[in-house]
Amino acid sequence: MYGALVGEGPARRTGSPMFREMPGVGGHEVVIESPRHDVRLDEMSQEEVAEVVDTWRTRYRALIARPEVRAVVVFKNFGSLAGTSLTHPHSQVVATPVFLPRLLRRLDVATRYFDENGVCVYDDVIAAEREVRLRVVDECGAFLAFEPFASSSPYETWVLPTFHQGSFGDLADEEVDDLACVLIRTLTALRRACGDPDFNLVLYSAPTNGHTDEVFHWHVKIIPKIATPAGFEIGSAMSINTVLPEDAAEVLRSAHVE
Repeated sequence: MYGALVGEGPARRTGSPMFREMPGVGGHEVVIESPRHDVRLDEMSQEEVAEVVDTWRTRYRALIARPEVRAVVVFKNFGSLAGTSLTHPHSQVVATPVFLPRLLRRLDVATRYFDENGVCVYDDVIAAEREVRLRVVDECGAFLAFEPFASSSPYETWVLPTFHQGSFGDLADEEVDDLACVLIRTLTALRRACGDPDFNLVLYSAPTNGHTDEVFHWHVKIIPKIATPAGFEIGSAMSINTVLPEDAAEVLRSAHVE
């Protein structure tokens, strides 16, 4: 209904440097997650969610292969506070003709960490979280769910592959079920612990350019819409989180379905 980017062709810049513009070429697709109107991702079977993940991967691969596309964003908005306009269970895939500023920042930080320390920052984070166990929420196969040490909002949850892989498009068939498992368990825990909040789910994936597997892990971030950024957050680009990530992880662990 509201395609952000459509069409193919070169994304040529025009206008003066102060007023630069370009055509909105790219792609915006909706993934219908189920034929049932009243089902939710955390209520679906692991096989059904695996089909959704496989569809994300299929469309990611197809879109990132287009010559004018520089990045692909997979995301799910659940609930009105998260920006959804359709109640039928769905997620979205958007292909952009420019590199994403937030992703470039993450890649820059990860690359500098690798250059300074000789190891992947995500490997170090995974090892540290496994060692202290304070913020780990769950682990399914090769995927770790945890509350990041400096969470920007209450119950912000990350899901990381524990193996080196910069691009989501490179996800192997045998890993799809594990990702489906950890998504179901994590979303169920958030629903139980947080009173069924609206949420945004976003997948961060680096373009495949030969070196990102060394420095970057694609990952999923889930943000429950519990708190609203106010004047201080907007004015300072700093966050006030009223829930310690250690406390959030403990609550989510206790809310897990076995």
